Amino acid sequence: MGFVKICGITGLEDAQMAIAAGADALGFVLYPKSPRFISPEQAAAIATVVRREAPHIRLVGVFVNEPISRVRWLMARIGLDWAQLHGEETPEIVAALADRAYKVLRLRIRSSDGIPVDLPDPERYRSQLPDGPTLGVDAWHPTAYGGTGQRADWAVAAAWARTHRLLLGGGLTPENVADAIVQVCPWGVDVSSGVEQEPGRKDPEKVWAFVARARKAFQEVFPGGR
Repeated sequence: MGFVKICGITGLEDAQMAIAAGADALGFVLYPKSPRFISPEQAAAIATVVRREAPHIRLVGVFVNEPISRVRWLMARIGLDWAQLHGEETPEIVAALADRAYKVLRLRIRSSDGIPVDLPDPERYRSQLPDGPTLGVDAWHPTAYGGTGQRADWAVAAAWARTHRLLLGGGLTPENVADAIVQVCPWGVDVSSGVEQEPGRKDPEKVWAFVARARKAFQEVFPGGR
């Protein structure tokens, strides 16, 4: 019930711990400027072990403004299930990757007068993944692409969750994930900095708490399934 992705994985130990805690997906940040960057070689080594030990886990590569050809090459090189497009990718790029990728739209918190800031049209970015999210949401930041700990606009996300399999990210923690699920009713949740000891290194206690509270909240919000 509900989908939980632990992103920013940089080592096998954290990957195995997240799987043991009950995560459905692991995210590898393949953006070199990120403090959670992992090389394709390191990601491939982790993916090989995960495929052997937990073949049900979805492996996701996080890309920022990469050419389509490189996204496809890295997905094959590492053995990824999905690409998460986290930059300024156009609807045309999302469409070109169609059944292998989903777009994350970064949302600013609304201004004090309640007017949304730079609100895109989510339908233009709808993915065609048969069993994954059709759209992701994260918080907007002027220089960083995810992992900032800042919260996305839950009101906008809730509206989009009515028509999309929405993967909600942006400032989620073990303390607020239940509230986020109740308010947004997303298809799934995505966390990185909210379960870390430091960038790129997970805190086992926080990961276990996050997954457990997310599962409980999903069961309460969707008691009969979706």
